[in-house]
Amino acid sequence: MGKGAALVTGASSGIGAELARLCAGDGYDLILVARRAGRLRELAASLKASVRCITADLSDSHAPEAIYEDARGVPIDILINNAGIAVRGLFAETDWSAQASLLQINMVAPAHLTRLFLPDMVRRRSGRILNVASTAAFVPGPFMATYYASKAFLLSFSEAIANELKGTGVTATVLCPGPTRTEFFQAAGIEDSNLLQGGNVMAAAEVARIGYRAMMQGKAQVIAGARNRWMMRGARLAPRTMLAEVTRRLNSSGK
Repeated sequence: MGKGAALVTGASSGIGAELARLCAGDGYDLILVARRAGRLRELAASLKASVRCITADLSDSHAPEAIYEDARGVPIDILINNAGIAVRGLFAETDWSAQASLLQINMVAPAHLTRLFLPDMVRRRSGRILNVASTAAFVPGPFMATYYASKAFLLSFSEAIANELKGTGVTATVLCPGPTRTEFFQAAGIEDSNLLQGGNVMAAAEVARIGYRAMMQGKAQVIAGARNRWMMRGARLAPRTMLAEVTRRLNSSGK
């Protein structure tokens, strides 16, 4: 038996898979959650850890409770809410069902999973929560309005509960990466955006290490990458209307 158990959503690839590897390397048993069962099994086979795979679609409002029930009896020491999707396009022209799925996956599911697992952590006076947001949380995002707004929710939510948890032995950390080399942009249909044309795209493994270290240190927030940190400091001082124009250009096609 390892140190305890870590539950990771969106674990089949990218930052989620790298975070799972870090947890396994640190001696934690794993519960991996994602929609792609085959990819989960491949990851599980590559890890030197006790691994349970749960195939779940977090766009289903009942999924968090089903995950909690499936994990019942296993003390979850680390909860990593990493799953997320994006929808690109003018909000007035996008499909509402896709937008509703985004809101469910990016906001409701991590809040619901946190609400389910957090009381057990508080009772044990031990536990760590890592929510994966984005530097998108700090600015408005034309052409990806709900994605940016969902990450702003996750940032605010995480910082608020981090404060509530002071003195409980439980910590909450929010990781805010910038553009990261994963399948995310291809899945969202935004691999041609100007956002990816510069040299500020980080590797998933590097982002995961930064987030994992901050979580283990009990930090409330971490922005991945020195350049991203400087950019977000500047964003705090700039008018929101100007930020929206800059983000509009970045989210436009680079073609």
